[in-house]
Amino acid sequence: MGEIDEGLERAERTRPIPQSTAARMRFLLKGAKGSTRKLAQDLGVSQRTVQRWLKGQGTPKPAAAKAIETKVRASWQPRVKQRVRRDAEKNGFVLHIQAAFGYSSAAGSTDDPRQRTITQKMPGAVAQRLYAARDAGAGQAEQERILAEGLREEYFKDGGRRARGLDVELNDIAWMDVEL
Repeated sequence: MGEIDEGLERAERTRPIPQSTAARMRFLLKGAKGSTRKLAQDLGVSQRTVQRWLKGQGTPKPAAAKAIETKVRASWQPRVKQRVRRDAEKNGFVLHIQAAFGYSSAAGSTDDPRQRTITQKMPGAVAQRLYAARDAGAGQAEQERILAEGLREEYFKDGGRRARGLDVELNDIAWMDVEL
């Protein structure tokens, strides 16, 4: 999972996701309506293994741990995620980012990447594009391109009032946070 996906997920949560295997298993068990058999089938392990994990005995192998994490993230606070997404797509979001940006513009300008820390209100259209890309399974590079285009228009070109012909590339994200 890339920085952008993690930033969106952090913004969508009101409560932290359970960290221990036992806590995650108890959460998933609620979704399986209390059936350890159904949960075991969903995870591809034995019912006894699920029962041990629920008691805090043993740890899942990496493949099972990944499956557990994926299931928990997918089902954690779905109504909160829907509300946050709807608000972001309507009203936009605030992006806090430190990254290396590359530039290309008119002749005589520099294209050397520069490290910048930016806080910028992004429009709902950028949120729509990011969520659509994430839903379609887009990778980190595609999501970075969407953010770079949004920052180019909103921050660097100031909504079309300056820097005509400027192109911006997001090269390396040191950190980022999304405020929805």
